[in-house]
Amino acid sequence: MLAALSIRDVVLIERLSLNFQGGLSVLTGETGAGKSILLDALGLALGARGDSGLVRHGAEQASVIAEFDLRDAHPVHDILREQALDGDDTVVLRRTINADGRSRAFVNDQPVGVGLLRRLGAELVEVHGQFDTHGLLDPRTHRGLLDAHAGLVTLAAQAAAAWRAWHQLEQARLQAEAEIVRARAEEDYLRHALAELDALEPCEGEEAQLAETRSVLMHREKLVEAIQAAHGELAGDRGAERGLAAALRLLGRIADRAGGRLDAAVAAIDRAAAETAEAVASLQACAADIELDASALETLEERLFTLRATARKHGVAVDALVTLRTDLGRRLALIEDRGDALGALSRQAEQARAVFREIAERLSNLRRQAATGLDLAVAQELAPLKLDRARFRTVIERLGEADWGAGGIDRVAFLVATNPGAPPGPLNKIASGGELARFMLALKVVLAQSGTVPTLVFDEVDTGIGGAVAAAVGERLARLGQDVQVLVVTHSPQVAARGAHHLRVRKALAGDRVVTDVEGLDGDSRREEIARMLSGSQVTAEARAAAAALIVGGA
Repeated sequence: MLAALSIRDVVLIERLSLNFQGGLSVLTGETGAGKSILLDALGLALGARGDSGLVRHGAEQASVIAEFDLRDAHPVHDILREQALDGDDTVVLRRTINADGRSRAFVNDQPVGVGLLRRLGAELVEVHGQFDTHGLLDPRTHRGLLDAHAGLVTLAAQAAAAWRAWHQLEQARLQAEAEIVRARAEEDYLRHALAELDALEPCEGEEAQLAETRSVLMHREKLVEAIQAAHGELAGDRGAERGLAAALRLLGRIADRAGGRLDAAVAAIDRAAAETAEAVASLQACAADIELDASALETLEERLFTLRATARKHGVAVDALVTLRTDLGRRLALIEDRGDALGALSRQAEQARAVFREIAERLSNLRRQAATGLDLAVAQELAPLKLDRARFRTVIERLGEADWGAGGIDRVAFLVATNPGAPPGPLNKIASGGELARFMLALKVVLAQSGTVPTLVFDEVDTGIGGAVAAAVGERLARLGQDVQVLVVTHSPQVAARGAHHLRVRKALAGDRVVTDVEGLDGDSRREEIARMLSGSQVTAEARAAAAALIVGGA
């Protein structure tokens, strides 16, 4: 509930700190005293639109702080955890507006966007007045309100989960269908490209190997010439091979007479002869290889150019043709496999649809039963509020399958007809300002125990009524205050007398300025205020006696 409200430099309010309690709190005061300023300030803290006109003349900045005490299970805690703003059971909303119109919002002293403030405010406070455009007047809330009133929240959550499961499978099925259509559209291309690559049989690293071999073959003549010349130097009539052999023979004849001094030289020449022989053999093999591949240059170039052309056509590197070949094969296999996968998805989606529909049908039937009870309960509240000729109806419309959703298969709307024979219509289209506030009160009394918003504000719910009707309004506000915190701005002494807590809004002089102030009333001061509301500016003894009787009667 709203525990405290601190206002600074808002219109006529300089500094004001208010503490609130549970039950019914009434705010009274003469017309123009500034009661609407209090509601505007509270709305500012709840994320309502603000402008520089709310900043008190001469001040640089207006600020409002609203402090709420909440139970652990309240939905606001889920929102705060989602935003990493979770704290204790106290939630503090703060809003500032500068004289230039710039606005800032804070939750638990952490800067946030105004959108989050508005989202939290909607869970904390409902304001009902003559010009409501939200809350109960928003048809999007009616289905949830009916479910909460009828105790169908758990079943509704099951329906929502079943719909999400069906929807996910249906989306997967549609995606699989689209993939199959795309795959089949390119199936001919895939088969042709794969056949081409199968025939080509590319190998990883083949391009570099072919390019190297091509380079060798393109310089074949110079290579052969150099090889032959080198071979002649090593193995010709005057080549190194003959010279080394001759040297070995000469030294071999006298080596045993040198006392070992020639052994190292003989060994070195022997190694050189062996290395030379190996070099000659390598040159011969290389010459033979080049001679054998001389006719293969054209074939090799054709292979290399075919690989490169194929790679360009597919927009990949030559070495990536191996991977491309594998991928094309996989995509073709998927076309064949997807038919089975699609069939499985279709069966799963149909089963999920059947589960959702079974839950949703059960929920729909229970909603229709609950709607009858809700209509009767609201009707009982309307007569004492001088709305006995009005009719309230909960209309449940069956939706086409295309409009089914997490909320089930129904559209729920609260409709009213204020005159006999008139067709029912939306509350804000049919009811007048005063009627609208009383309709809201009747609905809230019936729905009070199923709601989650802890604080309700009624702005002049007693407009245009008096006597027994005003007393009935006060009695229902007091009854509502047993379930939730209720703040009501009223000009009715019958309503004011029902309050568990009484605040009077008044204008006062502060030097040469007029400011708005709020004081708590009890005992004689409360009786005097209600007497003023009964008799006007001149409070009579009779008015005081009547005020005392109203207070006793409302206790």
